[in-house]
Amino acid sequence: MDNLAPAITPPKGIGDNEPSNQEVLDWVQEVVRLTTPDNIFWCDGSDEEHAYLLQEAQRLGVVTKLNEEKLPGSYLHRSKANDVARVEQFTLICTPTEDEAGPTNNWRDPAETYQQLNEMLKGAMKGRTMFVIPYIMGPPDSPLAKVGFEITDSLYVVLSMRIMTRMGSVAVKRLESSENGEWNRGVHSLLDINPERRLICHFPQDNAIISVGSGYGGNVLLSKKCLALRIGSYLARKQGWLAEHMLILGVESPEGQKHYVAAAFPSACGKTNFAMMIPPEHFNGWKITTIGDDIAWMQIGDDGRLYAVNPENGYFGVVPGTSYKSNPNAMKSIQRNTIYTNVAQTDDGDVWWEGKDGEPPQHAIDWRGNDWTPASKEKAAHPNSRFAVPQWNNPALDHDVEKGDGVPISAIIFGGRRSDTMPLVFQAFDWEHGTYVGAMMASEMTAAAVGALGQVRRDPMAMLPFCGYNMGEYFKHWLKIGPRLKNPPLIFHVNWFRKGGDGSYLWPGFGENMRVLKWIIDRCEGHGGAAETEIGYIPRPEDFDLEGLEITRETMRELFAIKGDEWKKEIAGQQEFFDNMQRFMPPELSAQRDKLAARFGS
Repeated sequence: MDNLAPAITPPKGIGDNEPSNQEVLDWVQEVVRLTTPDNIFWCDGSDEEHAYLLQEAQRLGVVTKLNEEKLPGSYLHRSKANDVARVEQFTLICTPTEDEAGPTNNWRDPAETYQQLNEMLKGAMKGRTMFVIPYIMGPPDSPLAKVGFEITDSLYVVLSMRIMTRMGSVAVKRLESSENGEWNRGVHSLLDINPERRLICHFPQDNAIISVGSGYGGNVLLSKKCLALRIGSYLARKQGWLAEHMLILGVESPEGQKHYVAAAFPSACGKTNFAMMIPPEHFNGWKITTIGDDIAWMQIGDDGRLYAVNPENGYFGVVPGTSYKSNPNAMKSIQRNTIYTNVAQTDDGDVWWEGKDGEPPQHAIDWRGNDWTPASKEKAAHPNSRFAVPQWNNPALDHDVEKGDGVPISAIIFGGRRSDTMPLVFQAFDWEHGTYVGAMMASEMTAAAVGALGQVRRDPMAMLPFCGYNMGEYFKHWLKIGPRLKNPPLIFHVNWFRKGGDGSYLWPGFGENMRVLKWIIDRCEGHGGAAETEIGYIPRPEDFDLEGLEITRETMRELFAIKGDEWKKEIAGQQEFFDNMQRFMPPELSAQRDKLAARFGS
């Protein structure tokens, strides 16, 4: 745990790297006067600084060193039991009017919220060290790159930000050379990690974020969901690009033909697995490479295509279920220089979680710090336990990952966790219909957010918790992007999680998802066959490569079955979302819903 770490006194030459930017210096001094820390630590991202902070984090009990032979350079962090996931009910969008935030966000008046936060932050860092973290999101030479400064009193945040962002002097140099001087102000304080004093507040018009009362990564690594998506989506609409909750992968054929695909799945629905997928043996010579596993920033290139960059520098992945069967590349990535959060620790200093390869240990210390055995009723690792690892550890990392202009996107894939209704894959008719397919996405809830597990909810473009402004305006922005593209990506929907009558999954998933991806690429190249249905284009039996896969025709029919009764129920569920959006829903999407209903005779 962060143990509300006391102030540290670094040796000379470490922690005293103030930038020359007066605007930044003035802002930091404002926060100093409010929070009254014992000292200020200016981070530069150097190896010497990192080694010192790791040493201090161990001394203060923030992290535990793991077995150096088994997991070199790796550490375990445990958060408090009341602080293990994003808290959407306390995640606020603070805009001048409620309509600007929209009905899917929790809105608060900016002036009132600033006043409340200032009261909460008054003297909050007394007895602690204030860390100032300069960072860049995006490749340093990308026109989309954004500079941020996060102030925090958490060592865990500093260590994690070094993994997840391009941190330190590189960001200061970028800001100094910036023409517009744009930068994000982020303030975080643990306070006393009290759920009743926990707020994650976004001020889009001010390009500012303030988070208090939490130590969980999704709430406190302000570069990630807060800047890259909530503030990022607001800036993207204003500036004419897209900030999306999407992985980006490259797929290369044996002949050397390469395509890039972006895909939006809600948390814990297989984004990292898909981004790092290894094709099955049948696809000998095919390669999958990773640009990013969670967030995509996309702009229109000079040739009228959509180009994407990954703004992050690392992966903050869900651990349970990760294994050499589900994601070999992730397992190879997390064998070194990794921060694990809320997994179990074995007696020999290794880590363990449910779904890991091999037999469970006979004894371990669970994520709460208690003794655990296979007979224990509680899980050893929290269902939302995480790993933070540099992207450079990934053996499948794409060689263009740092390309500032991004990589061209051939296809966009939407997908959620659905037990029924949605077929394994289908293609939207066009960009407008594809926007509707993404806008009506639904998924069964996972452990990444506090709420009811398994409950199906609408999660448009997997952005419901992450859109920093009115979602109706977000849909309009998508609809405006399409006509600006000379060669728009094709849009698809997938569902790896459809179940049969006995409750078991119909599709094997993992590496076999390559078969779905291959059909998608065939469609992008113009030679993949399909049948037109009420919901879009689906592959016919002869269009889908099943060689070497033991799956019955009956199972395949069920995977692609479009059942009228299920779809009428789905359309009614979509209407509930329309009703919630009320006057904000673009007429183009209302028309798409009416067309879909008519195709099913309702």
